[in-house]
Amino acid sequence: MRIGMLVDMYKPNISGITAYVSLNKRWLEARGHKVFVFTFGNLDYEDDELYIMRSPGLPLNVNDSGFQLSFRYNTVAERKLRTMDVVHVHHAYLSGPLALRYCKPANIPVVFTNHTRFDLYFQHWMPIMPEAIGETFVRTFIPNLCHRCDLVVAPSPSVAVVMKDLGVKDPVKVIPNGIDFAPYADPPRIARAEVGLPEDAVVAMYVGRLSPEKNLGLMVRSFFGVAAVCPQAHLVIVGGGSEEDDLLELVGRSPYADRIHFFGKVLPERVPSHLLLADLFVTASTTEVHPFSLIEAMASGLPALGMDASGISDTITPEVDGLLSQPDVASFTAAFTRLVLDRDLRIRLGAAARESVRRFDIEQTAPAVLVEYERLAASVEQRLTYWQRFKRWWTRPGVDE
Repeated sequence: MRIGMLVDMYKPNISGITAYVSLNKRWLEARGHKVFVFTFGNLDYEDDELYIMRSPGLPLNVNDSGFQLSFRYNTVAERKLRTMDVVHVHHAYLSGPLALRYCKPANIPVVFTNHTRFDLYFQHWMPIMPEAIGETFVRTFIPNLCHRCDLVVAPSPSVAVVMKDLGVKDPVKVIPNGIDFAPYADPPRIARAEVGLPEDAVVAMYVGRLSPEKNLGLMVRSFFGVAAVCPQAHLVIVGGGSEEDDLLELVGRSPYADRIHFFGKVLPERVPSHLLLADLFVTASTTEVHPFSLIEAMASGLPALGMDASGISDTITPEVDGLLSQPDVASFTAAFTRLVLDRDLRIRLGAAARESVRRFDIEQTAPAVLVEYERLAASVEQRLTYWQRFKRWWTRPGVDE
């Protein structure tokens, strides 16, 4: 099959969606399929993958998002897109309308996966827009996009519920995003002394973007409470983003600055090694759809603490492989303190976490998506007239390069 992945941004930007698309691309290509990525910007970036179709874009410096604005593909990308057997949209606002514009008239089925809590993120992207206008836009745009797609996917059951609440009336199929577990089996180890961590510390770690929607201020303030009663507790923050300066200022004003460590951005292939430095993983985000970094941490055998919110509560089973907290400082601090103090609890939850996230193995999730691709492509083929089939065949020669 010829499969098009449509994303508003791709490498060198690092995100859960970028990781998902790249991983599924490799999985599909290993099984003989040809996968093209259609995206915008970074025209001078040297891709390490085949078939990355980049069109010009205007950089949008909003919360260090990495997005580039464009309302069309260049001529080469547009022609290539029309040769796909199926296309899969991973960002709604730019890639979604373009998929419908170019692919629906060409009888190419369109799949859309909702990777984002649009109801919560829109205000972060468009802070100058009144909240009521933003909500109205989301409640109009997303249901309309979903209605015009051939398949709508949610990575978790709670996100499917959120989509229904936004007004999506079409069926939503739940297929989790997958990860490759191989890098977490036995990654190279980093000695704590190399990165300034005491050997006897109980290390909590966060990995991800440092941006407003991640609720990092609450996480850090909760750690202040933990640190006050647990002298062995240290917090490591891995990642970069627009909130970094504010967090550094918040930490600098506290008496616990020497126990909170900012490691900055880490290459994805180095994340498994960094996770082995930790005793537990923490996230205070309430805006997740498929918390990639949380699943990575659990795959590394770390017990996790998160908020009882979409995405997180779909991943953590409380008291089995992690702990869930109510979305306030007091509840989060209490659960955080409990994990730091109770070593036996950490060991028990961590062992269960490694096994429970096996359901997100790429070897289970990618085949489920491929089945849908093949079903949709076969369904379209059956509906085509002889003239439409001839036209599709005629446009295929010479498009493989």
